[in-house]
Amino acid sequence: MEANQILDVDFDSDPDKEDIELVGVNKFILLSILSLGLYGMWWMYKSWKFFKEKDLLDIMPAGRAIFAIFFTYSLFEKIQDYAKSNGYTKSYSSVGLFVMFILLNFMARLPPPFWLVSLFSFLFLIQPSNALNYAIKNSNDYNGIERKEFNTRQIVIVVIGGLFWLLMIAGLLMPPVGY
Repeated sequence: MEANQILDVDFDSDPDKEDIELVGVNKFILLSILSLGLYGMWWMYKSWKFFKEKDLLDIMPAGRAIFAIFFTYSLFEKIQDYAKSNGYTKSYSSVGLFVMFILLNFMARLPPPFWLVSLFSFLFLIQPSNALNYAIKNSNDYNGIERKEFNTRQIVIVVIGGLFWLLMIAGLLMPPVGY
């Protein structure tokens, strides 16, 4: 090893536990906005994948993320149960979060620029995300690692999403072109 290499060591992590990278609330919000809500689908996929591996479930996480209208409620319930089993004392309404999440997603059908309200559907994923992060951090089986810096995929989302938002805002501000 070279003398100028810096080791990224987490002294609190247990080598016998599996490392799981967690996304904090601020990063979750930023990535959700910049990806126009697609990050929420990625989060659902990763959450279902976590439960598939943890509970040895015979499910398809990608299918459950794509068809979120059928599986979001059960994901919220599964997260809340797992969080409570790891000492989580807060509670949320899975039904209320599910209804608002789906309702805001359907608002994408509104005419421009009103459809933009649908981009805030990720707000109803924050409580389950926080509960899952808490549960993993306090689990006896996992090392929950929350990195402050962005990984390569997240940097790509920030750059492409930022450019897309600039173009979208410019398009909304431009006067309509006559035929």
